[in-house]
Amino acid sequence: MRVAICGGGVIGACLAYFLSLKGADVLLVERHRVAGGASGKSGGFLAFDWCDGSALAPLARRSFALHAELAEAFGNPWGYRRLDSWSAAASAGTRDGRRLQRARSGSSPAWLDEGVLTRGQIGTPATTAQITPDAFTLGMLEQALALGAERVIGEVTGVALAPDGTAVQGVEIDGRSREAGAVVIAMGPWSARARSWLPVPEVYGLKGHSILLRPKMPVPADALFVDIVEPDGLLDTPEVFPRPDGSVYLCGLSSEDPLPPDPAAVATDRAATARLKRMAALLSPALAEAELLAAHACYRPVTRDGLPLMGPVPGIEGAYLATGHSVWGMLNAPATGEAMAGLILGGRSDQVDLAAFDPARFF
Repeated sequence: MRVAICGGGVIGACLAYFLSLKGADVLLVERHRVAGGASGKSGGFLAFDWCDGSALAPLARRSFALHAELAEAFGNPWGYRRLDSWSAAASAGTRDGRRLQRARSGSSPAWLDEGVLTRGQIGTPATTAQITPDAFTLGMLEQALALGAERVIGEVTGVALAPDGTAVQGVEIDGRSREAGAVVIAMGPWSARARSWLPVPEVYGLKGHSILLRPKMPVPADALFVDIVEPDGLLDTPEVFPRPDGSVYLCGLSSEDPLPPDPAAVATDRAATARLKRMAALLSPALAEAELLAAHACYRPVTRDGLPLMGPVPGIEGAYLATGHSVWGMLNAPATGEAMAGLILGGRSDQVDLAAFDPARFF
């Protein structure tokens, strides 16, 4: 059966791989560029048990294991490695001029500024890891292509349905139809466009900002989750991820800018970039003097209840959704691809129960 995947982000790439692995005829369609959105601009942080207590727990645990397996199987071209993860706090200068003092602990990251308080370790190499997100997305798609998948750069303009409207017959790309027995909407926040073709729930886009720095000195593999009190009393919560190539990724600002119709039109914000650079300088002398390699903005796909949409579109045979993964898209992509491939080709997922993510919950 031919399966058309609409969207070349990490969800689409992993789905293309697992479908191809099971022998499906895969057609992946991407409008902008593969890993051109959040899948190329995220932190790439992975956690084994941070989703425990929610419906995401089985998906996250399975995906964490798959990340290790995939890196080993394909020679790790995307920089997979295990990390120590820390909770920290800092102050940019409170109203009375006081600063938090760093806790003196032999286990605290030594590269942090003395004004940063290390509150405790929240992840070890057994439970937290990282990948370089664009390299992982492109790498998974390359594996799918090697198994026979086809990639097309073009805009999905519709889904072809049977005359009675109850089954998928193909996908429209730039107005031209390609036959397919199944179509998966995996376009991140732009999955909302499918509401004009199919009865699907709402998907929203939450804008995030990040910067990529290159320090003059190597920074160890310590992931940081920081609370920073600004002079006006506002709280920022940046996340810092040193990468194997010597760069350091920092994010932590969200905004409610409307989602542009075209992914290529996503714009960075100079004020957000400057604010992130100030945070970096506060956290470490190494980051204060670092070269700014890039400033990014992207939109994360979110749903009304915070859980992804994974499963069949109600009432339309052969139509599926795989989107809405929010901040955990990079972590949960492998298990999503594996589970959705099983559902599409075999009618069920053997590894993870997808009931909690069924789009029918909104109907």
